[in-house]
Amino acid sequence: MKYVVVLGDGMADYPMPQLNNKTPLQCAKKPNIDFLAKHGETGMVKTIPDGIPPGSDAANLSVMGYNPKLYYTGRSPLEAISMQIELSESDVAFRCNLVTLSDEPSYSDKVMIDYSSDEISTEESAQLIEAVNHHLKTKDIVFYPGISYRHCMIWTNGPEGLNLTPPHDILERKITRYLPEGEYGRLLLDMMVESSAFLKDHAVNRDRIKRGLRPANSIWLWGEGKKPAIPEFHEKYGIKGSVISAVDLIKGIGLCAGLESVDVEGATGNIHTNFAGKAHAALKELESGRDFVYVHIEAPDECGHRYEIENKVKAIELIDEQVVKPLMDGMEKYDDYRILVLPDHPTPLSLRTHTPEPVPFILYQKSLKKPSAIIEGYDEFEAKKSGIFIEEGHTLMDKLIKG
Repeated sequence: MKYVVVLGDGMADYPMPQLNNKTPLQCAKKPNIDFLAKHGETGMVKTIPDGIPPGSDAANLSVMGYNPKLYYTGRSPLEAISMQIELSESDVAFRCNLVTLSDEPSYSDKVMIDYSSDEISTEESAQLIEAVNHHLKTKDIVFYPGISYRHCMIWTNGPEGLNLTPPHDILERKITRYLPEGEYGRLLLDMMVESSAFLKDHAVNRDRIKRGLRPANSIWLWGEGKKPAIPEFHEKYGIKGSVISAVDLIKGIGLCAGLESVDVEGATGNIHTNFAGKAHAALKELESGRDFVYVHIEAPDECGHRYEIENKVKAIELIDEQVVKPLMDGMEKYDDYRILVLPDHPTPLSLRTHTPEPVPFILYQKSLKKPSAIIEGYDEFEAKKSGIFIEEGHTLMDKLIKG
């Protein structure tokens, strides 16, 4: 038996007036995913436990079979592990975004224009993080470059529980109410304010402005946590597998779980990612002897945050055409396989951030293919009609692997 998860990050949504009061999943032309829904088991699953923020960290932990209430320690340590940063027990990792803030003189009066600085290139951002390290590094605090706008700060003996705000949650809002508070929060805020002073005139940003691009004119710190202790996937389920993602967070969860992390050339984490390359890489992993592959596609989530309505529909269609169809065709040679398709959480276009509602899932098995109660296809409302509801999201993986 072969097992594949296709995780369309943030695919679930609310009806939109611009889409004739339909959701992107309802509007998207996705014949392959709809086929799975019509011949498999479709329902709703709650991936975010009550009391836990609806982030991709907790949601993907849940989908991968790990109860966030037991294993969630924060987003950034998972990303740090993916970046091959050695974390000690006393280290606290923070996500460090390079963001675009408006140009008001007072930092607290600025507006969050873009949490990704126009999806700044990795080459440019590496130079900016080098400057951040030069100005802000101490014996206890070090900054590490990542991919595009996503970077990491490690604080030895640093604080936890600071209630920091993700920048993608406050797009186009004045940042006054969302700045770090308290004794340790003040230290973080001082670093953010200081970064805005030297980043705005950096050569990289001057060049970006000349090219009509948004400058990465501040760091934004959030998502702190310590290294988690996650049981290995092989020990839990008795099979070996791989994770395929362009996002350090998902790679980090996979690595913590003992999965192989596979890089795909051209995988970006946005609408321009190498969709087909991810499907090809997944099939290659299965052919090499792996029994399980977790294929994560970030594009729908990014489109939700950026209010790109047409692109979110397009991203779902590309997942159907360039990921799901090749996977189904490529796995047909195996005696049997199961494929699980779902989002990790909703990222409603109207809100531009994550929400904790249950999401629709499809569980299809080749040998059990039969007409289901799903008539229209795969979307939030058809899945709810099935009456199938999984209260604890981390048990869905048990259903996939154990049947």
